[in-house]
Amino acid sequence: MIFEILAVGLIVSAILALFLDEVVYSVAALAGTFLFTALIYYLNGAIYAAIFQFVVGIGTIAVLFLSGEMLGEKTQKKASPAKTGGLIGAGILLSLPAFFISVSDQATTGPDIPIGEALWNLRGIDVLVQALVILTIALGIGIVLYERRKK
Repeated sequence: MIFEILAVGLIVSAILALFLDEVVYSVAALAGTFLFTALIYYLNGAIYAAIFQFVVGIGTIAVLFLSGEMLGEKTQKKASPAKTGGLIGAGILLSLPAFFISVSDQATTGPDIPIGEALWNLRGIDVLVQALVILTIALGIGIVLYERRKK
């Protein structure tokens, strides 16, 4: 049951991160996405992957908070509770298959490969690409901030 709750939280926070208008709220929802992903990794026995996801998430959130505050436009309009409620409802609706599809409690990804080993050995390129994308985003934001300060 805990995995279903985490799946709902993951999908709802990802939808909120994509569709919220206010940058700070969107980045906070993205932080929830990173946290739920790290918790799912941890509960599946991939402790190192969970730590890596959590640390990468913290770095990404720090960069995005700073850049969002410095580069984002200051809007005075308030987010409507109806829109936020609709987004949360859409996330819950999209996560309903997690409640109805049966997944075994055994944390394996094939013939006797634990999920922690599969994440590090079979998906090493994905982890490297994720780190490179985050580094590129941080460098791009740094360049934009440097150019803004020069003006």
